[in-house]
Amino acid sequence: MSSSATLNATQDIVIDEIFPHAAATIWRSLTSGDLMARWLMPPTGFEPVVGCRFTFQTKPAGPWDGVIHCEVLEVRPHERFAYRWRGGHQDNVGYGSKLDTVVTWTLTEVPGGTRLRMVHSGFRLPVNEVALQNMGSGWKTVTSRLRAAVDEQDRSDGAPTDREGGSE
Repeated sequence: MSSSATLNATQDIVIDEIFPHAAATIWRSLTSGDLMARWLMPPTGFEPVVGCRFTFQTKPAGPWDGVIHCEVLEVRPHERFAYRWRGGHQDNVGYGSKLDTVVTWTLTEVPGGTRLRMVHSGFRLPVNEVALQNMGSGWKTVTSRLRAAVDEQDRSDGAPTDREGGSE
């Protein structure tokens, strides 16, 4: 492979899990700013509408203020939700390097629940190597928190489970 091909290489982070919930329940957690704040970060200015620009705030680094600039790219209720994820600064190396990526959530009904597939695409190597590594493990943690938020949402909605049955 030539060095120019190496400089233009990109990689993605992919999480693929089955949640024992309806797609509508997961969708609500993915597209409600209040619920998103529980499992990811509090969004500022978020609405699940194509073209909506919103931000997240994370740890600053060097000349980067820590603001992640996002824009909703696709909204297909209960099926697919995608947004641009931009941050970092061109003068940073490692954490806080310039990042221009896309996060896509896809929901597919399967027996016993919903397949949740998250693809965070467009990490340019080697520039975004640190972000790819950090966010690769970070998205696993975030997905666990999303699962907990969806579980809590189902309980608060009063959705019965086999274990909650019983007679009076």
